[in-house]
Amino acid sequence: MTAELELVSRLQTLDLKIGELQREVATLPKHIAQIEKTLDSHLRRLEADRAALSANQKERKRLEDEIKVQEQKVSKLRDQMLGAKNNEQYKAFQNEIEYGQNEVRKHEDRILDLMGESEPLETNVKTAEAALKEEKQQVDAEKARAREATAKDEKQLAELTAERNAVVAQLKPAMNRTYERIRKKWNGTVVAEVVGGRCTACQIVLRPQLFQELRRAEEMMFCESCGRIIFYNPPISVEQDLAATPQAQ
Repeated sequence: MTAELELVSRLQTLDLKIGELQREVATLPKHIAQIEKTLDSHLRRLEADRAALSANQKERKRLEDEIKVQEQKVSKLRDQMLGAKNNEQYKAFQNEIEYGQNEVRKHEDRILDLMGESEPLETNVKTAEAALKEEKQQVDAEKARAREATAKDEKQLAELTAERNAVVAQLKPAMNRTYERIRKKWNGTVVAEVVGGRCTACQIVLRPQLFQELRRAEEMMFCESCGRIIFYNPPISVEQDLAATPQAQ
């Protein structure tokens, strides 16, 4: 492997690591936003249950106050009924008393219904409050881990970027432009090893003549199929070398 190829291979390794770290850094805020969104939806559900429970309690209090008013009214009507001067007045008082008593019973029935409705609401609120408290702690811990991971990734990114700049500075401008063109085309994979006479990136077998030239190459060579920079590591034994060489058809 030539010195220039070693630089290009190192540059590819650095770019792959940098890309991975950049994706991780970009993903963390989205992850935090998602768990915060989930927490917010649980909080809104809790607030809705609290509001329903509060409305239930207010309605019960209103009905209880109305019952007191009706009971006082019935009591007063009974006292007044004792002074009725004729049967017509007596029946009028009876009708008003009966109406008030019916109102009391109606309110009492409604209060019983509201009490039945409030029980699951109270249970939901207590359960949700406990769960939300635990969930908030988990979210805070997750956010702390995310901030720590981001800081670590950003530090490593800075180090890798500095190393990348140093490698680029050693490359010829034309080679750097070639590298960037291939990297853009193939989403990061620029250099590929040839194994068994085949480009390991595109899996296409090299022409025998090209393969022989690659074995002796002292300059940069490219795969005729995918255009990537290719290199060849000689096998350990002669037998492996013969087995790796593509045969002419």
